[in-house]
Amino acid sequence: MPEHARKIYEITGPDARDFLQNIVTNDMARLKDGAMYTAILTPQGKYLADFLLVAHGDAILLDVAEPLAAGLVQRLNMYKLRADAQISESPLKVQRGTGEAPEGAVEDPRHPALGWRLYGETEGDDGSDWDAIRVAHCIPESGIELTGDTFILEAGFERLNGVDFKKGCYVGQEVTARMKHKTELRKGLVTVDVYGSAPVGSEIKTEDGKTAGTLFTQSGSQAIAYLRFDRANGALSADSAQISMPQSVG
Repeated sequence: MPEHARKIYEITGPDARDFLQNIVTNDMARLKDGAMYTAILTPQGKYLADFLLVAHGDAILLDVAEPLAAGLVQRLNMYKLRADAQISESPLKVQRGTGEAPEGAVEDPRHPALGWRLYGETEGDDGSDWDAIRVAHCIPESGIELTGDTFILEAGFERLNGVDFKKGCYVGQEVTARMKHKTELRKGLVTVDVYGSAPVGSEIKTEDGKTAGTLFTQSGSQAIAYLRFDRANGALSADSAQISMPQSVG
């Protein structure tokens, strides 16, 4: 399944960075190094939207999956209050690819395998097998693996450079920090081997019928799955597919 269509917004004004710093999971200081991956959470620490931020002249570009765009902008405007910052839809579009990066492109900050993104007058990609890339590196997609029930550490945001633990407060920070420092993750996204196929969202069950998780994007003989690690050691199945766990789980 290809990446959703994207919407690009421009955030401008003298308070733009400070405003974002108070609500996103990453540290806005990272923008000086290139594109930045981040998210906005509920006060309970659950995922609302993930997006990329890119410095663009005096503006900050916000690159988000189209189905999340309207809700995200509404939420940002709610938090903006008296901050001198403006959020407007941008005429820019995004291209992406994994080959040689064109002039002006930025590296996708989540993983080197995701290649580059270029903001300009045209959109599209170079035909790379994005599902294969995402599955191989366990990179979740907005609206597929990433939903309103997601805790970002279970979705791999630390590995994907999407969260900063030293920046101080942001919405949902307390829950995220507690998961990082006080508990061992008992659930999360992993890449699994799959024999057969099953629809996205299929329930994964153990041999004795207990729920072990959910199967998401498949590519070839692999898939991204959300699993309870304490139930991931025996034979697993989802619909008519058989699932084999990587050796590092369990």
